[in-house]
Amino acid sequence: MLASLQRELDQRKADGLLRQRRLLDSPQAEHIVANQQPYLSFCSNDYLGLANHPDLIAAMQKAAGDSGVGSGASGLVTGHHRYHDELEQQLARFVELPAALLFSTGYMANIGVLGALVGRGDAIFADKLNHACLNDGGYFSHAEFHRYPHNDVAALEKLLQASTAKHKLIAADAVFSMDGDIAPIPEYLALCEKYDAYLYIDDAHGFGVLGEHGKGSLNHFKIKSPRIIMMATLGKAAGVAGSFVAGEQVVIDYLIQKAKSYVYSTPAPPALSATLSASVKLIEQGDHLRANLQALIQYLKANLKLNKWRLMDSDTTIQPLVVGDNLEALALSEYLQTCGILVPAIRPPTVPVGTARLRISLSATHTMDDMKKLVAAIHQAERELCA
Repeated sequence: MLASLQRELDQRKADGLLRQRRLLDSPQAEHIVANQQPYLSFCSNDYLGLANHPDLIAAMQKAAGDSGVGSGASGLVTGHHRYHDELEQQLARFVELPAALLFSTGYMANIGVLGALVGRGDAIFADKLNHACLNDGGYFSHAEFHRYPHNDVAALEKLLQASTAKHKLIAADAVFSMDGDIAPIPEYLALCEKYDAYLYIDDAHGFGVLGEHGKGSLNHFKIKSPRIIMMATLGKAAGVAGSFVAGEQVVIDYLIQKAKSYVYSTPAPPALSATLSASVKLIEQGDHLRANLQALIQYLKANLKLNKWRLMDSDTTIQPLVVGDNLEALALSEYLQTCGILVPAIRPPTVPVGTARLRISLSATHTMDDMKKLVAAIHQAERELCA
């Protein structure tokens, strides 16, 4: 078996698909130290620049002193701390849904929710470009698992129309992590109402960034419905860690009983929840941060003019630069590193074959000077690498 594993690793390296970790020696920020070198970073999902915010550091230090550093037991034994409970109520109010439930990660939330709400005899309808955790949640649920072409409302309707499943659930990312585009959520909700289905939205990359005061993608579209269940992660725009699911009270009550990744897990330390309570307040007060993000996005789209490579059409903090070839995408990423800039190369199976890309992630703490440096370096790279 070991020889087989090594052969597969060697082949991945030859195909330009071998993934490697960087060692970070600084807080997460727009300027970091990785592998003992300073870089301007466009790698992080810390969209509002809160991961190193002094208010959150102080909140965590105080809360650790008050509550210790571990939860010690599952949430259904003695692990559900007042800090957890207060954060759940605060998040539900913020996203304007009746109730919320914390999970340790977004991956655990998606697996737990889909596995609890649907099963054999039911059906999940999933976007072809959904994140891996939504796909895994669908597979583990034992429900029929149907995938429709990306953002294709007509194809989805045909699948719903043909389904005889007892319960139907549409599952989709709100903002797609590798393309940066936004799902047609209002159209999905209309299909739910027409075909008696429910809508599960993964708002990992919309929460904190989209909508009024950063309330997320549902607020962005100004839609509400008891048919909607949303999940959002708390390690991206919120700057800390974890995730939550929000929806009708009966849904949350049911998940507490049936979501295995909740029932059989020790909750994150209470201090993280206290820190996140401070983070939600900063998100709500962060309109100036979101305004700066929009200015950065517009600058990049207006000024990055390329002949071979292509910036995808995205109005979000995720700006994908499609290169195509795996090795060429790696070469571009490595070239930018020589300029002191980190932008990750994303290759299959994370993205479709032939669409290897650089995933440019913007943060509200980036400046226009940072953007000018990035644009100039990419222009120079195209001239040198594509000559």
